Amino acid sequence: MRTAAEMVADAKQKVENLSVEDAARELESGAALLVDIREPGERLKRGAIAGAMHVPRGMLEFWADPTSRYHRKQLRPDRRIILYCAGGGRSALAAATLQDMGYERVAHLEAGLRGWKEAGRPVEGGAVHEPNRESLPNR
Repeated sequence: MRTAAEMVADAKQKVENLSVEDAARELESGAALLVDIREPGERLKRGAIAGAMHVPRGMLEFWADPTSRYHRKQLRPDRRIILYCAGGGRSALAAATLQDMGYERVAHLEAGLRGWKEAGRPVEGGAVHEPNRESLPNR
């Protein structure tokens, strides 16, 4: 059996892993479509990077497939696409999936939204206050 961690590590070997700085530079130039693959609840709670298209991970293949009735025209195999999730695992897997589908200009934000925030980059929306995990009682 392969673990999820092994699958993520394999995906990161196959795809372009972007730093926060590299992703920000591409986004600022308007050269890429940013895709948030997190669940809707995560976006509500933690916010999102401005301008990101929301594509829930469970719909990625259907929305990215030009032959699917669910296809979204923004997702094109010839377009530069940068995916992100919370910490970089799901986005690496998703980027590898898009490559398998024929997308050649795909990358992912290796540090995820967490790294984006830690680098002081802006985020839209999200909860006003999230408790510090260390301050929560053990349950």
